Amino acid sequence: MSVAKSESLAADRAGAGCRKPLREHVFMMASVELVEPPRLNDLLELDPYLHDHKKEIIRRYSCMQKVVSDLTAAEGDFDKFTKAYKDFGLQIQPDNSIKSLEWAPAAQQLYLKGDFNGWNGTSHPFKKLDFGKWSIHIPANADGSCPIPHLSRVKIGVVTASGEHVDRLSPWASYVCKPPKEEGVAYQHHFWNPPKDQRYVFRHPRPAPPRSARVYECHVGIACAEQRVGTYVEFRDNILPRIVKGGYNTVQIMAIMEHAYYASFGYQVTSFFAASSRFGTPEELKSLIDEAHRLGLTVLLDVVHSHASKNSLDGLNMFDGSDSCYFHGGGRGNHDLWDSRLFNYSHWEVLRFLLSNLRWYMDEYMFDGFRFDGVTSMLYHSHGIGEGFSGDYNEYFGLNVDTEALGYLMLANFMLHKYYPNVITVSEDVSGMPALCRPVEEGGGGFDYRLGMAIPDQWIKLLKESSDEQWDMNKIVHTLENRRYKEKTIAYAESHDQALVGDKTIAFWLMDAAMYTSMSVMSPPSLIVDRGMALHKLIRLITHVLGGEAYLNFMGNEFGHPEWLDFPRIGNNESYQYARRQWHLMDDEMLKYKYLAAFDRAMNLLEDKYNWLSADPAYTSTKHEGDKVVVCERANVVFVFNFHWEKSFADYKIGVHFPGEYRIVLDSDLKEFGGQGRLDHNVPVYAKPEPFNNRNCSALVYVPSRVAIVLAKVD
Repeated sequence: MSVAKSESLAADRAGAGCRKPLREHVFMMASVELVEPPRLNDLLELDPYLHDHKKEIIRRYSCMQKVVSDLTAAEGDFDKFTKAYKDFGLQIQPDNSIKSLEWAPAAQQLYLKGDFNGWNGTSHPFKKLDFGKWSIHIPANADGSCPIPHLSRVKIGVVTASGEHVDRLSPWASYVCKPPKEEGVAYQHHFWNPPKDQRYVFRHPRPAPPRSARVYECHVGIACAEQRVGTYVEFRDNILPRIVKGGYNTVQIMAIMEHAYYASFGYQVTSFFAASSRFGTPEELKSLIDEAHRLGLTVLLDVVHSHASKNSLDGLNMFDGSDSCYFHGGGRGNHDLWDSRLFNYSHWEVLRFLLSNLRWYMDEYMFDGFRFDGVTSMLYHSHGIGEGFSGDYNEYFGLNVDTEALGYLMLANFMLHKYYPNVITVSEDVSGMPALCRPVEEGGGGFDYRLGMAIPDQWIKLLKESSDEQWDMNKIVHTLENRRYKEKTIAYAESHDQALVGDKTIAFWLMDAAMYTSMSVMSPPSLIVDRGMALHKLIRLITHVLGGEAYLNFMGNEFGHPEWLDFPRIGNNESYQYARRQWHLMDDEMLKYKYLAAFDRAMNLLEDKYNWLSADPAYTSTKHEGDKVVVCERANVVFVFNFHWEKSFADYKIGVHFPGEYRIVLDSDLKEFGGQGRLDHNVPVYAKPEPFNNRNCSALVYVPSRVAIVLAKVD
């Protein structure tokens, strides 16, 4: 990845009328002055294997720094460059006039039209500027009012290079709505300019970043119990209190960026600056986030900068009539598996658009950070398709790496952490790229966390292909502990991916049809349900303890939500049956779902007390294959897991670090968690200074079958 001059010698694709060359290709394969990351030695000390790739790490960092310096030199201010949402799109001026700035390098002409001018297609032409930009100024009305009324519809008429007249939505549109049926299916831009007394004013500051992030992954639309789309207001009033009560301190919200196709789960974005109108208004989303902050919740946005919808009438695709405006032209600009468009991260204006998009959500909506979707697809020219990722470091520093996309991710993290020191960024990367979650100053990718995507894959594979009697304790522990040192991982047993149609949640894999017949507390005993609930608790706790430095749960899975997720679509007759969350199952005192919810809450609250997620990784002293027992310590707390299907162990010897008296602080077998209540919590456990399993001390415990206990030392 290298940097070209700030003004490329390439001809302006907008035509001969532009007097200056088009700024593009900021990441190009050319020479660049090498600048060593200021904290590179810290990275190399953490991972000595990176010494062999030191030159490439320096080159990548140098290219990113060159981009920052070039952008700053040309634009005058990097901060302003990354706040382009204040200049592009429709902007209200102090005198209530309207200015608009757009980038459409391949267009012959742009026009603004809409309800405000009776949809006259040529009365309001844009003026052509340098570098493929276009501007227009519309004076205020005679009475001083804004010439474009609040909520009125607007479009941009584009005359393409071939002379064709096409309608487009502004890429910077902040409010886009589904049209009435008689007007087709393409979403419409409604100008958002509510009266001052209707604009939401934030009242609560952002909370400090959580010491131990316990993340609640959620989707506003499916958060209601009824067969319809939920709203921001309902989520604010009904779901946020549940999240707090459940012991979570971070909310990760999916599908906020506008997407015309609901069933895409929000991953086929059409309007990047528009919060989805199907859930409510921008002001209502702001009130949701403000209330979350009042409750002490950190709020992350699931941001999609890895690709974009192919829609052209209401998306970015073909905005200026060419296939290479915001995207790569030709085959490189298409993701064949996702049927979507791929950004050209080497382009000056694409960087302006994407970086400003991040700052828009931080500034306008007060989000606290981002989960970057599809990072693996961005990092590799193969998009990770068919890649096994063996762990060979050459895979991460070879020609398959898309250094332009990696450069963008480094730049995005550099910018976010520069202007928002408490921001949290999360990478959805399955490849395990080294240093992706180390600071940019070390030569890393700059992310704060990566998702531990191998963990849910392991659990689903085990549940699909083997009985728990066949589970290999060593392999389970290895998968949970196998992560890059000092690169923080968010562990999770399952997320939205595992709940989608075609797959099943962990609870449904464990109990399946018995969930329809045997989840009542009045039902006859069911071995299937008893086994399922016991393993559900063990799986989640061991993942929580061993899997990472943060923990994630997808909404509803904390209480074992049955069935799967399936959005309304033609294939299911537009049904909302499976696009909702059945909260009554957890709330009903006569159903056993309450037991799983109670355990999940107790697990989170215990972590809040002892903070094992923010402690050093656990030390696992016992992985006994015959006994199916795992013993580990983290944050000076002892965890004992008995996965055996029939054996309970009395006086089971375990190793611990400190001598003294211990007490049970969590017990998955408690009756309030749906267990049998076989343990007496009044009986202490004493650890003696007798070494065992590489620990200084040892103790004898009683651990029933399919039960986990947590022991804490008495002060």
